[in-house]
Amino acid sequence: MTIRELESFLHPHRQLLVAFSGGLDSTVLLHQLVTLRDTLQPELNIRAMHIHHGLSPRADSWVDHCRALCEQWRVALEVAYVKLPSGGQGIEGEARAARYQALSGSLQAGEVLLTAQHLDDQCETFLLALKRGSGPAGLASMPAILPFGDTLLLRPLLTTSRSQLEAWAQAGQLSWIEDESNQDDKYDRNFLRLRVVPLLQQRWPHFSRSVARSADLCGEQEQLLDELLAEQLDQLMSEQGALHIEPMLTMSEVRRFALVRRWLSWHRAAMPSRAWLQRLWQEVALSREDANPRLRLGEHEIRRFQGELFWVPLLNVDKEKSYSWPAPFRPLHLPGLGTVSFSEQGIAVRAPEEGETVSLRFKAPGLLHIVGRDKGRSLKKIWQELGVPPWQREATPLLFYGEQLIAAAGIFVTREGQATERSCWHIDWQKGVKQ
Repeated sequence: MTIRELESFLHPHRQLLVAFSGGLDSTVLLHQLVTLRDTLQPELNIRAMHIHHGLSPRADSWVDHCRALCEQWRVALEVAYVKLPSGGQGIEGEARAARYQALSGSLQAGEVLLTAQHLDDQCETFLLALKRGSGPAGLASMPAILPFGDTLLLRPLLTTSRSQLEAWAQAGQLSWIEDESNQDDKYDRNFLRLRVVPLLQQRWPHFSRSVARSADLCGEQEQLLDELLAEQLDQLMSEQGALHIEPMLTMSEVRRFALVRRWLSWHRAAMPSRAWLQRLWQEVALSREDANPRLRLGEHEIRRFQGELFWVPLLNVDKEKSYSWPAPFRPLHLPGLGTVSFSEQGIAVRAPEEGETVSLRFKAPGLLHIVGRDKGRSLKKIWQELGVPPWQREATPLLFYGEQLIAAAGIFVTREGQATERSCWHIDWQKGVKQ
């Protein structure tokens, strides 16, 4: 890409955050942006961010290299030190997730994010998807521009080959980091880069460009399907983002799975395999009416309730847990669930009497008498009558005064907890809100 082409690609964006590893690709990208700023667009505001994963014994020296280069080029550099979790994605997946999380957190108002993936990366990504048995969505190329949080992610180098990047770096006498892990072919991408793609390009010199063209065509087909199925998907989805099952019963499997994939994409889920989709339909969608089926996908699971499929975050609720809530009743955070407080909003309950201890629990035995019902019922029966999904039942805190159930946060109040003119508090339950 020439400097003029880069200028056109970036228009109208002027606030840039560059993911800067210090390797060849990101060094060339940052140098091109600096050249553009210094020759044609002095109003460009360029920042760089280097992610320190701590995976290499040379990681600290890489930080020093990036700092020196950014000082030379008058680019503000931020270094993010990240610790990789053990989430089952493998080192490559965990490192990628950590990078994008750090970059997302650093973006300032008006900035766009730039990364340095190039033509050969497109080819490797396509071959990795082919190895996994992916369909057109997985085989589609990385887009040059795509939404990223509240802004955009730009990839200016996607039509530029690695050899062209090397030529630019040599002409500019640039120095860059050589990550020793890039020579370890136990990683799938390195195996392709070191052993497979060079052999293919030796036989067919334009192989990477041909693969990129095929990936583009797959992307176009997926975009066309998105447009054709958008109206039907909208009709199948509830306002809460649930998916109606009954209309899909008479569809062909091909159409049904295409719609389910787009529903999952709407929830920003990772695309599952065909076998997983078949399990979803057989084990969850078509399970018995009285069953409580679930199927996990990443950190979420698909649940069925009242003829709909729901995308539900995984929660680890200890039903035996009890949270004491002493005076003066400051907002109480329940880890992973939300925050409960007494305020001027929420459901009305009576205030605790002197000597009554206040606590939050997740189980309530015996028959309960709730406001608006004439007979006593078990908690399970109340949940069913009120149409509360099983996963919400599991995560709804129950307010107790002593051993007496007073209310289910945000849902019902018992007769024993009913507010009076002389004694009225409001209990407010905010899901996922921390103190």
